Amino acid sequence: MKATGLKRRVLLQGGSIALMLGVHQIARGATILAVRVWPAADYTRVTIESDARLHSQQLVVGSPPRLAVDIEGIDLNPELRDLVGKIKPGDPYINGLRVGQNAPKVVRIVFDLKQAVVPQVFSLAPIAAYKHRLVLDLYPEKAIDPMEALITERLREAPRGSSAGGSNGAVASAPSVPPPAAPSSGLAPDGGPPILVRPSPNVPAPIPAPGSVAPSPARPPATAAGPAPDPLGELMAQQSTRPGPVVPPAPPIAPAVPVAPPAPLASARGSATASRTDRIIIVALDPGHGGEDPGAIGPNGTREKDIVLQIAHRLRDRINASSVNGNPMRAFLTRDADFFVPLGVRVQKARRVQADLFVSIHADAFTTPAARGASVFALSQSGASSSAARWLANKENEADKVGGVNVGNHEVQVQRALLDMSTTAQINDSLKLGGAMLGEIRGIGARLHKPAVEQAGFAVLKAPDIPSVLVETAFISNPEEEANLRSVSYQENLSDALMRGIQRYFAQNPPLARSRQL
Repeated sequence: MKATGLKRRVLLQGGSIALMLGVHQIARGATILAVRVWPAADYTRVTIESDARLHSQQLVVGSPPRLAVDIEGIDLNPELRDLVGKIKPGDPYINGLRVGQNAPKVVRIVFDLKQAVVPQVFSLAPIAAYKHRLVLDLYPEKAIDPMEALITERLREAPRGSSAGGSNGAVASAPSVPPPAAPSSGLAPDGGPPILVRPSPNVPAPIPAPGSVAPSPARPPATAAGPAPDPLGELMAQQSTRPGPVVPPAPPIAPAVPVAPPAPLASARGSATASRTDRIIIVALDPGHGGEDPGAIGPNGTREKDIVLQIAHRLRDRINASSVNGNPMRAFLTRDADFFVPLGVRVQKARRVQADLFVSIHADAFTTPAARGASVFALSQSGASSSAARWLANKENEADKVGGVNVGNHEVQVQRALLDMSTTAQINDSLKLGGAMLGEIRGIGARLHKPAVEQAGFAVLKAPDIPSVLVETAFISNPEEEANLRSVSYQENLSDALMRGIQRYFAQNPPLARSRQL
């Protein structure tokens, strides 16, 4: 009896000590499981995944630009050492890094930067396949403006367009690498460990306000008699006279089998130049997921984020080679590489370039492999059109949790509030666009999951001034449809169908003349 009582007393004392230590001390036994780097023009993300929450401090050093991060409660292990080799030469922000055991149970990472950054450092709780994550987002001091990126692409194509008739496949998305500050000639030594301070509240990366770009359809619809003047062209003309670095275009995904794009409604009238303006018809393409968020994964390991980006690139090329009533079309991608974009920012980018249409591209998944067929969705203000549509919308709206959003960033809450203003007119136009696309998808012999456009509360469709649809291209969880999604011919046929749907919509609903506010 005495021995049993002694054991019980020891256990109770041990439990009391554990409670007094708290989470911070217990986390000192954390083990690093994986490290990942997601470089992109918008920002570079570094993710450190562990089996317990990590605590960190950081310090930004100005000249040369560096970021030092101390992670407490861990020892240097092979996963952290591997971080050095994950930095690529084309990273827009990170020139290199060093990692070492700075003190007992403290690992220091020093990032040598190509330009000054505004870092955001935050933690994410376990979700889906991920454990605890410490996230370091490196944003430029001056955020990339989607409108300026679009102008850059138009100016880049002007010399080629004047000699080739203005029809080409230039990309109208964010440039792959922003112009960095000149890096130092080598990795500067630390010069001793810097004095680190506790991080201040996260500073959000500057993003253009979504409320400043509402279109003004004050004139009658543009016709083939001549394009309406557009201040966008005037700004392009001004920028064409300014010296500046030329940003190389992102390499497109070349199709294995060359396929001619669908015939445009009218031939393009050439490209914008310093002496000429035009009315550009902008279609925002939104490849779902990306970066930390792989989206749905098929039975053979196909990732949704990869498939939808390939389809978006193919559709982009078709849009860029087409026109509406003599006005050239241009595709703008909310992401043109493998990185994560929050749902609200996707819509905000489309509104910044004042897109005429918004098309979000996804690949569906369900708990059983039997589900199959393509679907098209529009927003609903009064509830989902079916329980399946409601389930899918809830699943897609969880993307921010998996991809990783800094919930301490006040801008996120502001964006969500501003975007919750969708109008009945926008939803009606979205239903028309969705119906045209659904009809064309049916025309290529693809199976449809539902014969009509469905509706639900998708967060990514909440732009109040842009007709918006979400296309579920197929069920990636179905083995046969997963194979289709990996097929070049299916991607080409699907891209043709979506392009014809866009053309049908504009044939019945000509885009209004507009003055773009810059």
